[in-house]
Amino acid sequence: MEMNYFIGVDIGGTTIKIAIVNNDGQISSKWEIPTNKDNDGVSIPEDIWASIQSKLENSHIDKSSINGIGAGAPGFIDSETGNVALAVNIGWKDFELGSKLKALSGLPVFVDNDANIAALGENWKGAGNLAEYLIAITLGTGVGGGIITNGKVISGFNGTAGEIGHLTVKPGGAPCNCGRNGCLETIASATGIVRQAIDIINTDVNSLLKDHYQAHGDITAKDVFDKAKLGDAYAIKIVNNVTDVLGLAIANAATLINPSKIVIGGGVSKAGDQLLKPLRESFTNYALPRISEECEFVSAQLGNDAGVIGGAFLVKKQGSSFQKK
Repeated sequence: MEMNYFIGVDIGGTTIKIAIVNNDGQISSKWEIPTNKDNDGVSIPEDIWASIQSKLENSHIDKSSINGIGAGAPGFIDSETGNVALAVNIGWKDFELGSKLKALSGLPVFVDNDANIAALGENWKGAGNLAEYLIAITLGTGVGGGIITNGKVISGFNGTAGEIGHLTVKPGGAPCNCGRNGCLETIASATGIVRQAIDIINTDVNSLLKDHYQAHGDITAKDVFDKAKLGDAYAIKIVNNVTDVLGLAIANAATLINPSKIVIGGGVSKAGDQLLKPLRESFTNYALPRISEECEFVSAQLGNDAGVIGGAFLVKKQGSSFQKK
């Protein structure tokens, strides 16, 4: 019996992750290519397809055994048409990613937001275990959100549903790259954590954060968690602020969909229990008891593979009558 495959593509600001995935969600081959942002990223679809073609030839996989391509990109995406309305960090505006990839490959192509496909991947083969109601949050350079209800990822009317990173949590707060102020992303992302550390470094208080900055010339979100672990009062204050604000935002999101699972991933989540324990406490503090009592907090399991596996699932789900077993 000939094996059928799906191709998952996860387009990021610096690299594009690509994988050939089988029907069971196992990756048979994965690789990366650089994201060429020259001329507002116009060559990206050609780059992706050329790379896939080359890999298929080298792997002796016939194109006829590929069921389709599922791609995720950062930004606002109309999943019905495959058009990227806006992807700021790539330079796309009204970019017809789906139809371009389809024309190049001759294969069915499905496109969604990168956080949405990461949520699908985690739910299929990672921490979700095919939950019907799930919120996945990626704490990285920004804050991505993917929401699954009735087993389906929510895209909304024009591709902006589930953007938990753009919930306003501090009216009049720090500017966000979406053009507004005080979004969750400005506080709970790695960038937001660093910004809060820099605010402290720029005052005349003594802290381990300032010592680190003066010694190394920079500071990361991980450094903030490390200094909090060492007992630095200002670092602890930042971690408390992040978990408090994020817990409140998740509690509000959970009120709308009543999830059985909340999956936390992304670089910031590598802080482990130092983040998850106070976050869970904050969530429990703000959430309806009936929601929090039945809701499990879990760490994402797939790491950087979540997007490509979710992209594959996008094809599998669209192309078959896949039902929860």
